[in-house]
Amino acid sequence: MNRLAGVTSPYLLQHADNPVDWWPWTPEAFEEARRRDVPVLLSVGYSACHWCHVMAHESFEDELTAAYMNEHFVNVKVDREERPDIDAVYMEAVQAATGQGGWPMTVFLNAEAEPFYFGTYFPPEPRHGMPSFTQVLEGVRTAWVGRPDEVAEVASRITRDLSERQLDYGKAEAPGPEEAARALLALTREYDSTRGGFGGAPKFPPSMVLEFLLRHHARTGAEGALQMAADTCEAMARGGIYDQLGGGFARYAVDREWVVPHFEKMLYDNALLCRVYAHLWRSTGSELARRVALETADFMVRELRTREGGFASALDADSEDPSTGRHVEGAYYAWTPARLREVLGEEDGEAAAACFGVTEEGTFEHGASVLQLPKDGPALDAAKVADIKARLLAARSGRPAPGRDDKVVAAWNGLAIAALAECGAFFERPDLVERATEAADLLVRVHFDATAGPRLARTSKDGIVGLNAGVLEDYGDVAEGFLALASVTGEGVWLEFAGFLVDLVLDRFTAEDGSLYDTAHDAEKLIRRPQDPTDTAAPSGWTAAAGALLSYAAHSGSQAHRTAAERALGVVQALGPRVPRFIGHGLAVAEALMDGPREVAVVGHPEDPATAALHRTALLGTAPGAVVAVGLPLAADGGAAEFPLLVDRALTDDLPTAYVCRHFVCARPTTEPAELAEQVGGAHP
Repeated sequence: MNRLAGVTSPYLLQHADNPVDWWPWTPEAFEEARRRDVPVLLSVGYSACHWCHVMAHESFEDELTAAYMNEHFVNVKVDREERPDIDAVYMEAVQAATGQGGWPMTVFLNAEAEPFYFGTYFPPEPRHGMPSFTQVLEGVRTAWVGRPDEVAEVASRITRDLSERQLDYGKAEAPGPEEAARALLALTREYDSTRGGFGGAPKFPPSMVLEFLLRHHARTGAEGALQMAADTCEAMARGGIYDQLGGGFARYAVDREWVVPHFEKMLYDNALLCRVYAHLWRSTGSELARRVALETADFMVRELRTREGGFASALDADSEDPSTGRHVEGAYYAWTPARLREVLGEEDGEAAAACFGVTEEGTFEHGASVLQLPKDGPALDAAKVADIKARLLAARSGRPAPGRDDKVVAAWNGLAIAALAECGAFFERPDLVERATEAADLLVRVHFDATAGPRLARTSKDGIVGLNAGVLEDYGDVAEGFLALASVTGEGVWLEFAGFLVDLVLDRFTAEDGSLYDTAHDAEKLIRRPQDPTDTAAPSGWTAAAGALLSYAAHSGSQAHRTAAERALGVVQALGPRVPRFIGHGLAVAEALMDGPREVAVVGHPEDPATAALHRTALLGTAPGAVVAVGLPLAADGGAAEFPLLVDRALTDDLPTAYVCRHFVCARPTTEPAELAEQVGGAHP
C-alpha cells in the first residue's frame, strides 16, 4: 500500500514508489506495530541528502530487502525538515549511543516510540567494519523475537536516560563583555589562519560566527575579529564551495581548503551568508563582499523562488551525468579543460581554465574540477571574465539540473526575507525588497492560521499548507524576517506581525525559568520534549527567538520582551566562552544586547529624498542589532500597526530628522546623514 502518495514532503514522495511499505509518522503506524508485535523501523532524511539517496537506491529499492522489511517491521519515513522535533529527539539518542550522527538516520523503536537500536547509513554489504543493512535487520529481528525482555529493558533505559538529561542553562542572565572576549579568544584558538574558517575537514560555512565577529568589531573595534571574518569570507568566495558561475554556496566543503563542496545548496545557508556578506560590505566597503551578497541574493531568487512567491528548501547534490545516465554528485557543476575549450573555444577555454583553477588532473573526481577563483590566478579583464562566466552558465543550464525540494519552510523563508530586504536596501535593488515582501505575504497568507491555536505551520508546498505545526525556530526566524522587512520598508504591519509571533513564543514555548522549548506546550508529545539551544547550520530556535524578542523590545519599549530575551541569553553565558562555534547566533544577539541595541527613528515623509537619505544611512549603520523605524511623526494614540519609535518625534525646522536612542534615551536629533552615520557606527555609500 502506498501511504506516502498524498503527502506534501518532496522527500517522502521520492520514496512513494519504493517496494518498502512506508508509513508516515502517525499514531496508526505505532498501532500497527503493536497489533503485529513487530518493531518500528524509523528512517529519517531529507530531499537533498546525498547518502539518503544512496541508501534508498541500494536498499529501499531492492525487492528482497523491502520484502524483509515489510514482513518484520512497520517502516516509518520522516522528513527531518518537516519534523525537526522528531529528528532532534532521536538524533540525540543516536549521538549519545554512537558518538556521532547524520543522515540518513536509522532507528529501531518499540510501539511506544522508545528507541533500542541506532545507526545512520548502512551499506548493502559489510564494508569497513560496518555491518550490512540486511545484517542489521536480521540482528534486530532476532533480538526482538528471542530476547524481548532485554530489548524492553534497553528501550526503557534509553528513554529514561534521555528524559533525565538536564540542560546547562547557566545563570539565566545575559553574557557581558567578559564572556564575549573569552568567546573571541576561544575562536582565535580554533581559527585556520591559512585557509580561513574554523577547524578541519569537513569545513562548514560559519555564517553565525562571522556575524558575531562583525558585530563584536563594530562594538569594540577589535581588528582581529574583523580580520577573521573578512579572510574567511574571501576564502569561501574564492573556493569551490561558492558557485563561481551562478552564485550561492554549497552546504560544506569536504576539505579544509574550501575546494570540493558537498554540492547540495540549502536555502538557510544562502540566506545567512547573503546577509553576512552584505554586512561585511557595510563594515568595510569590500567589492568582493558586495558582489557575493548580490550574486547569492540573485541565486535564491532565480533558482529557489517558487511560483507562489516563497523560497524552496534546497537543490540536490546529485544530478544526471549525461555520459553515463547515472545520478552522481556534482555532475552539474564540474568541468574539464576539454569541456571549457568545447564551450568557449581554444583561447578563451585556456584562459578560463587558468582563471578558475581547472587542471588536467582535476580537483574533484575523474579528472574534473570544481571552479574556483584563486588569488594567484591570471589578472583577466573584468568584462572578459563576465563574458566567460555568462557563456559557461548558459552552457551549464543545458545539463540535467539537480532536483529541487519545493517545500517552503517557514523558518528558512524568514531568514531569506531578512537577507533580501537588507540587500535590496543596501544596494538599491528594490526588486529584492519586493521578493522579500512577496515571501512574507505568502507566510501570512498560507502558513499562519489564526483559528488553530493560533499557530504558524512549518511548511507548505504549491501554496498548500502542510499538516505539521511550526517549531520555535519558525517563530523566531519569521519574526526576525518581518522585523528586518519593517525596518527596510517602513510598513508597520510587519512589526505588528512580528509582535504577534514573539508573543506566541512567550505564551507557548517558554518555561517558568525563562528557558525555551523547541515545541509548543500543546505540540505532539514525544518521548522527550526537545530543547536545544546550540546553533548548528542555522540559528537554533532558542537563539532565533532571543534575537527576535530583543529586536521587538527595542522597537516597542516592552520590558517584558527584553527581560525574556535576557533570560534566554543566559545559555550563551554558559556555552559561549566554551563552545563559541556552536552558539554563534546567540553571541551575535548578545552583542546587540550589549550595544543597546540602538533604536533609530527617522521622521519624515517616506517619499522625501532627505528622508530616504537618512533612512539609508540608518540601515547602513554597523551598530549591532540596531532597529530602524521610518515614517511621519505619530501622536501617542497612533494606529496599532505603526512604529512606537515614531511617537511624539518632531521634525527639526520642518526637515526630516533622525533620533538615535538606547533604552529610549536619545542622542541629539540630527537632520544630517553624516552626523547620523557617526551615531550609528558609520556607513559606506
